[in-house]
Amino acid sequence: MFRFFYELSGVTPTEEPTAGGSHCLLPACFRERFSGGRPTSGDRQEGTAVVVQPVAPLRSRLSWRGCRRLSAWLRARFSRGVWTAGLRHAARALLPTSLAGVLCVSLWAAVGRQPTEAIKVDQVGYLPGSMKLAFVTGSGDATIFVIHEATTGAIRFRGALSAPTIDRDSGDSIRAADFSSVTKPGVYFLDVPGVGTSWSFQIEPDLYRPIYYLAMRSFYGQRCGTAVNMGPEFPSLKHPICHTAAAFHSSSGKEGTVPPSKGWHDAGDYGRYVVNSGISTATLLWTWEIFGDRVKDVSLSLPDHKRTVPDLLTEVRWNLDWMLTMQDTDGGVWHKQTSEGFAGFVMPDQDKQTSFIIGTGKQPFKSTCATADLAAVAAIGARVYRPFDPTYAERLGAAAGKAWTWAAANPGVTFRNPPGVVTGEYGDGDCHDELFWAAAELARTTHDATYEQYFLGHYQDYLHAGRRLAWSFVAPMALWTYALGNGPNRIAVDEIRRQTLASATELAERATQGYRLSLRTSDYDWGSNGEVANYGLELLIANRFQPSRQFVYAALDNLHYLLGRNTFSLSFVTRVGEHSVLHPHHRPSGAPGADLPWPGLLSGGPNRGRQDAAMRRLVPAGTAPARSYIDNQEAFACNEVAINWNAPFVFLLAGLNGLP
Repeated sequence: MFRFFYELSGVTPTEEPTAGGSHCLLPACFRERFSGGRPTSGDRQEGTAVVVQPVAPLRSRLSWRGCRRLSAWLRARFSRGVWTAGLRHAARALLPTSLAGVLCVSLWAAVGRQPTEAIKVDQVGYLPGSMKLAFVTGSGDATIFVIHEATTGAIRFRGALSAPTIDRDSGDSIRAADFSSVTKPGVYFLDVPGVGTSWSFQIEPDLYRPIYYLAMRSFYGQRCGTAVNMGPEFPSLKHPICHTAAAFHSSSGKEGTVPPSKGWHDAGDYGRYVVNSGISTATLLWTWEIFGDRVKDVSLSLPDHKRTVPDLLTEVRWNLDWMLTMQDTDGGVWHKQTSEGFAGFVMPDQDKQTSFIIGTGKQPFKSTCATADLAAVAAIGARVYRPFDPTYAERLGAAAGKAWTWAAANPGVTFRNPPGVVTGEYGDGDCHDELFWAAAELARTTHDATYEQYFLGHYQDYLHAGRRLAWSFVAPMALWTYALGNGPNRIAVDEIRRQTLASATELAERATQGYRLSLRTSDYDWGSNGEVANYGLELLIANRFQPSRQFVYAALDNLHYLLGRNTFSLSFVTRVGEHSVLHPHHRPSGAPGADLPWPGLLSGGPNRGRQDAAMRRLVPAGTAPARSYIDNQEAFACNEVAINWNAPFVFLLAGLNGLP
């Protein structure tokens, strides 16, 4: 059975397989892990991505050419329906326990079939008791579909395709394949005669736990001010300590060097921005507050793991600690810490530019939005960390109070990049929603009448605003936290809940059309996938107010879109699924020597605005909004990654994992 490993590698084994198969050892040529050349989009079309996507502990370095030879060998020697015990053992050996069946659900996908993009499934899979839909385009005269077990090829379900409908935002004519009655856990694929087969997917109750692990651990991969090593699952993904040269910028009102600090690299660049950190960190803290029982025992394999603190909170603290360093002694907070210009596509430790603390360039040098964001986040942290580290919680509470005092006294100090600085601006012309959010979180944490009165004096201004949650508009966080915390004013709580339920009902109704997601046509802009995740977050918040299968199923539908059930049949999360994003705008993923992208990162997604040169060159004007996307490193307007998109994605995974 194992001779094919030797044939492919040309390496003489140092260990022979033992008799019986169940305890076989793979030869020495498979003792390392996948590496080798980066696949091209053409290679991926040939259906061999299943052999490259895993980050599994393969026991040798197998090149991309070797991967293709392995796939060809398997196809030549195994017909559909034949899956020997030896091959099953090999597949298990190729995958780490925690990620088995997710990053490369089965070597069966490489055997005798080539999946087609015309069949769209969630490439991670479906919960056993949930609705299970796939979509088919270009189906011609096809009328039926068949569900096969991936490991045996056995038929488990036959069904009829729905009548075709038009998805408005992509222009696709799609037919639905409903296999909701299939509930047995396992690995499957869908076959449509005359069209082809789908990528593999699982049906499992704990389906999203490994994806939560990857998505949450991506924040560790974004750490600044430290060496990063993604561990034995990803042996090539590491770098020494980065951005050790730090100083006050002339725009900050201070001068001199500052010690290296922590924080997360914001997106595809190496900047750190308080306002985007604000909503991202708060979303993760809410993940703990609302779904902590579902994620408390998930180890993120952190080097600073503490036995008494959940890993989620250990990781969040890395960024909170940096946010605290951005607070001046008067309570105000500087806007960002970046170099004056963007780094090239190099690893973090190779970016030798000075990391500057950057202010507004004039008195009072700090900005209201950044300061109020810190007040809100630190207030959440003060209540979240209290059971684990009371001293740290007290420090956060004090920082939140000082930030509030400064922001309330300086309510209109906005930020624009000072001369000579061209990194991300995150400019916001109105900081009153940030003040509103800070008051709400402080009221919930401290029960102080000052914050309560501010909230009650302004909540009607935002209750029917109709604007979506974003880093630049955080009023929904204020409304929700007041209701989630059962604020003392029952009229306000009831109004907030009614409005949230009405909004969620609209989101759920939108998710019954086309590819079944909540986006409107106008939502296909910068970071549309983050918008999908935020809509899922809102649906799960509404479900806390009033449990509803409609809300949960709509949240699942939005997640299915992100994980492959979309017009591109593409998982928008790196290293997740057999056909996923390969070329994100992310400097570590595009640095010299990188082969595959860093894992667990949510790509920005379709953007009808086409605000970068690559999109304008490769995506024709007039392209349907949902198809305005390219998997191209240069396309930062649609293929960058960002912490404020990954954070609601984590929230969504935590909220949906383990449901029946």
